[in-house]
Amino acid sequence: MDQLRITTLQCSLQWENPVANRISLEQKIIALAGKTDLIVLPEMFTTGFSMNPVSLAERMDGPTMAWLAQLSQQVDAVITGSLIIEEEGQYFNRMIWMRPDGEKSFYDKRHLFTLAKEHEHYTPGKKQVVVEWKAWKIALQICYDLRFPVWSRNTTGYDLLIYVANWPERRNHAWKSLLMARAIENQAFVVGVNRVGIDGNDLPYSGDTALIDPMGEVLYQVAQVESIATHTIDRSAVTELRRKLAFLKDMDRFTIS
Repeated sequence: MDQLRITTLQCSLQWENPVANRISLEQKIIALAGKTDLIVLPEMFTTGFSMNPVSLAERMDGPTMAWLAQLSQQVDAVITGSLIIEEEGQYFNRMIWMRPDGEKSFYDKRHLFTLAKEHEHYTPGKKQVVVEWKAWKIALQICYDLRFPVWSRNTTGYDLLIYVANWPERRNHAWKSLLMARAIENQAFVVGVNRVGIDGNDLPYSGDTALIDPMGEVLYQVAQVESIATHTIDRSAVTELRRKLAFLKDMDRFTIS
């Protein structure tokens, strides 16, 4: 399958209120039934970017996971986004990849945002994660990971790189610039989904959710408002670019510890 329909869901989040956020998101997601293959939600979509995991963390058999499984099956699309997960006394900013058949994968955020002391509350992930859907290879990353290009190096031949985020408006120039850079250097489509509104720390978010093509051209970007947008991308844009401009074969070879 060369084409993939991607829906980006840029929304405001109610601070540390999983029930309210699930209710709000559910109405939006249900309306997408039959219209998309992949729905992308922001980082910590149930709570906002909270440093209160002790009170807010769920388990992998918790209510949000059940909610994701039910909705994914109902709309017949993958749903992805991150939430706070607890395992064996450790807390993770975990990006869930929920398939309609109930199968799931996950990626734990590698680069914890020290400016907000995220590293004092959460455990960093150790593994890069690339999933497959509709014959596409898709890399999963979260927010601050965007600043570290080594972590997104396209050594696996992925076609699409997804970032989910709570990226503040005051640094939105970096967000927009780095999304384009990751697309260019990895010769892949890039999707970045951010939130809007003001969080519990009075930080404003402009969103700037975007879809970037493998040449770094912005195909879609939206700021300041809640927005649900569906776009169809074609993998031939990736394969043809890599055939004509075979830059990935010239990348430096090294391993990540």
